[in-house]
Formats: sequence, C-alpha cells, structure tokens
Amino acid sequence: MRFRIFGAFGNYYHAARLSRAFSSKSRLGKVDRRIHQQLPSSPARTRFAPSPTGYLHLGSLRTALFNYLLAKATGGQFLLRIEDTDKKRTIADAEERLYSDLRWAGLEWDEGPDVGGPLGPYKQSERTELYQEHAKKLLKSGHAYRCFCSPEKLKELARRRASLGLPSDYDRTCDGIPSDQSEERASAGDPFVIRLRVPSEPPEYIDLVYGLVGKPNQNMKAQNMGETLYEDPVLLKTDGLPTYHLANVVDDHHMDITHVIRAAEWMSSTPKHLTLYNALGWKAPQFAHVGLLQDSGRQKFSKRKGDLDIRRFDEQGIFPEALLNYVALYGWSHSHQSDVLSLSELIASFDMKFTKGNTVVEPHKLMYLQKKYATRYATEGGPQFDALVDGVFDAIEQEFRRPSWNPGSKYPSPLKGPELRTRVARVLKYTAKNYTTPRDFFDNYKYFFYEVPLPEFKDNSGKMYTVCREIAAYTSHDMVSIFMQRVPQHWSECALKEAMLGLTEHIEKTTKNLREQGGWIDESGQHPYEDLEMPILNHKDAYKATQLYLRWAIARGGSGPPMHTVMAILGEDVVIQRLRELCDLLSKERSKAGKVGNAKVENSEA
Repeated sequence: MRFRIFGAFGNYYHAARLSRAFSSKSRLGKVDRRIHQQLPSSPARTRFAPSPTGYLHLGSLRTALFNYLLAKATGGQFLLRIEDTDKKRTIADAEERLYSDLRWAGLEWDEGPDVGGPLGPYKQSERTELYQEHAKKLLKSGHAYRCFCSPEKLKELARRRASLGLPSDYDRTCDGIPSDQSEERASAGDPFVIRLRVPSEPPEYIDLVYGLVGKPNQNMKAQNMGETLYEDPVLLKTDGLPTYHLANVVDDHHMDITHVIRAAEWMSSTPKHLTLYNALGWKAPQFAHVGLLQDSGRQKFSKRKGDLDIRRFDEQGIFPEALLNYVALYGWSHSHQSDVLSLSELIASFDMKFTKGNTVVEPHKLMYLQKKYATRYATEGGPQFDALVDGVFDAIEQEFRRPSWNPGSKYPSPLKGPELRTRVARVLKYTAKNYTTPRDFFDNYKYFFYEVPLPEFKDNSGKMYTVCREIAAYTSHDMVSIFMQRVPQHWSECALKEAMLGLTEHIEKTTKNLREQGGWIDESGQHPYEDLEMPILNHKDAYKATQLYLRWAIARGGSGPPMHTVMAILGEDVVIQRLRELCDLLSKERSKAGKVGNAKVENSEA
C-alpha cells in the first residue's frame, strides 16, 4: 500500500494522522526508517534561505537551527542564502535584521552574502542570468513552455475553478503554441512567463520524516467536471526574474546542497522540484519536512504578521542559548534526561529523529529554560554571567532614567553606576533560579535598588501574623534595640541569623505573657481582640512570624532570598532605617486607634 499525502495544495497536515498506517504498511520497513533517522555518513551541506519580505520569527529560526545542527554534527557546511527576488514585498531593513538576529541567536554560517564563499554569489538577485540560462535549457528540451495568457484570463480561470471546488491550476492553453511562433511572439515583445510542464504522475520521493510521499493526479475529478488541471508552475516571471521553484532548485544544485530541512508546508512543492531536478539531469538533495509551529489557536506563525519576531525576544532579555534550546525541542526528540541542552550539546546529540505533525508552542517552557540557564550562568560565573548582570543593570538604569520615574521626594536617589551593578550581581547570585527577564527581576526585587514605599499591610497568614504585628506595634521601639543587641560589629549573614533569633524569642515571650494577662485593654476597658484567640506560638511558628514581619518591614513585602541574606545585601544603614520607619508607623497607628497598652508585658530583653 502506498502512503500518500493528499490535497490539491499538498494537504500534508494529514501526515501525522496517517503515520501509524505508514509505519505498518509502507514499503519502507522499520529498519529502513531507523536508517533515515541516522546522520549521513559524509559531511552534509545545508542552507537556510530566507526571503527579506519579513523578519526572522520563531519558526524560521528553528528551520535555520535544524540545518545548522545537521551540518555541524556531520562536519559539513551551513550556508546562508538570501532569496530576494520578490521586490514588491521586500522590507528595506529585513536583510540586515536577518544577519543580526541570526548572529544574536548564536548561529554563524560558513558561506553567505556577507562572508563570501566559493559558490557565490549568495543573493538570488545577483544570479538572474544563471536562472534565465536554465529556463532556456528547459524550453529547448521541451520540459517548459512560454505562457502568454494575460493576468485577466488567469484570474477568470481561477474564479471558475474555485466555483467548482477545484484548485486554480493552469489549463495549458499556451502549451500547444508551436515553438517557432512562441519564439516570434517573444521576440516581438509579447509579455510571457515560462512554465514547467509537470508530468501526469509527479515523482514520488522518500521524505526523511514521513517516508514514501506521493501525490495523486487530480485530473480524474477535474475531467468529470469538464475541466483539465495542470499544475505547471511559473518558473520565470514576465520581468525575467525567477520564482521560488526555479531559483531554489538551481541554487541548491550549484551550491552542492545535500540535505534540505524545511517546514511541511513545502511538501506539496517537492514533487515539482523533483521534476525540475529530473528535467535538468541533476541529483536532488534529501528532504526532511518538519511540522509547523503553531500558536495556541493552532494557527501557524507568520513573518508577515510579525508573529514572535526574534528581535522581541532579544528586547525582552531572553537568553539566545535558551531560545535555541527552546525551538530545538519542537519537532525533534532526543534521548537526554534533561531538556536543557546548550548549542554544543545539541550538536553532539543531534540526529534526524524528527517528530511528525504540527506542534503548539508553549511559552511557559521558554521561561523554564530561561530559569535553568540563569542558574547555570550564576553558578559557573564567567562571561555569560557578566552579560546577564550587564543586561539587568542596563534595564534598571533605563528604568531610572524614564521621565515618569518618581519614587517620592522623601526617599534618597536610587543606586547608580558600579554600586548598582555590584548590587545586581549579588542579588542575581541568590535569585537566579527564579530569573525570567530584566523587567520581572526589577519588579520583583526593586526594594534592593531604591527606597520602595512601605506597602499596605495584607494579612495573608491568618491570625498568627496579625497578633505578631500587634506585638511589634506594642513594643515597636524595643524591636530595633532587641534586633541590634544580637548583631555584632561585623554585619554578616551569620550574625543576622542570630539577630532574627533574638526577635523570635521576643515574640514567643510576649505572646505568652499576653495570653496569660488577657491581651491589650483599650481606654474604655474593652478587649479590642476579644474575638481573637491568642495563639500559642512554638519556636518554629515564631521564627516564621519573624521572617514575615521583617520581610514586610525591610523587603517591603517582596519576594526574594531568606531575610538574613536580604539584610546582608542591603547593609546595616538601610536595614535599621527601614525597621525604624516601620516601628514609627506602627506606633502612630496604635495611638490613632486609641489603644493603650494596659497589659504589663514583661520582656526579659528590654
């Protein structure tokens, strides 16, 4: 049984669904499929051939990466070729952006427009004569013919075909024009295109992903409707420039390309390309068609819509290595226990084991990899960690330079220059496992870099924290002295842990005394916390309450490392200032509420 991928435009989306039938009934056995998944035994020459009609997006980056990995894994060469014959849709800066975006991602090419090479030029606009030469050869051999049909006639043909539910293929009106008349009309200046004469049975081929692929002839259905269909694609346009079909085949042949990895949307074009290879007497490269990348709505990414433009990832602060790792995981399977694979690790483990069918991209996977690489950089140090620090440092400085920046006049200016960079590096060492982007880093840890106003108190920890907060308010001015009694002259994480233990003991004892004496009594003799049962705090609970209290007071309620680490990074002056600020605030709150501490709280440390 032949395995075919049907559809007028190559409905290759059925391939994933049909792959089970293929695996058991195809003429290609299991052993052969395993062979095709292996790397070639000789160096592969691959290429990435983008068009400057849009910017590099996630799907095209993956295509470039797979071709790059195949070349490097086999000791071959990776080429960059610019297919710039579509002048109408060309974007002025797209070519330069392609170069810079690929290099930012970490991909370099052995041959290309800007680096040269023995088989250039590597821009299609500079190879027009070569395409015209081969188009003439195809005319002479009878594998192509001139078509003089006007655009209006072709549009009308397409409309009629569409109304019948048929593809808008050509009807070969001009195929019967004698060659001498065709030459005469062309010499007289009649506008024409050159079309490939596609055989009634296009060639089948072995795809390295899907196995045996063929395309049934649509003429049977069309003839039943009084129509005759011929795909016969245009090879050379009226302006003398080639279409993708001709230029692609000619360039791959003359540049000695051995393998082509591209998106599955090109599967319907492959039989036409093989027809061209056969007509010109050339050996075709091996093809591997990988499924499309799709968004959450199962729509394919498009460079013309700006979907996931690579530059956006750069601007967000995504690591190039994380992004390459991310796209490699879609459409290719590996045998490693971890999905975290650097570019060198991808090269070392690469094979042709591509998965079938389209893939929905999951953004959270990229953030997972971003955290893993940040942790790796922070642990290993070196240039990559320096680059991470520089990126965050630049982002924070830009934030401070914004016209709208105004933390409040009563607060000192934020950190700047070397002091800011040093602080960023220290914080990253402790928080790398949660790092995503510079913007998120600043939002999460801004209390390290300037005086963030004290946020509104939110009791998310139940009555235990409420009581502890009241204890802090009642003994507010004792809190700082109790804390400082436990901090020696050397401000260190170890000493700060001891100071936190002192506060923990203070909270334990105060809570016990308040339980025994009935809590606070206000001026009217009422118990303001009559409905609040004073909890019995063991040492663990009291220590947790101390952490929460200090995080609110010093880290402004923000997340981050343990509080002894936060205080060590901030320094003594900032910590004491923030503690006193909070204690003053709590004391004022109690005065305004008219609460009087009638309970005689014994405090062994006071």
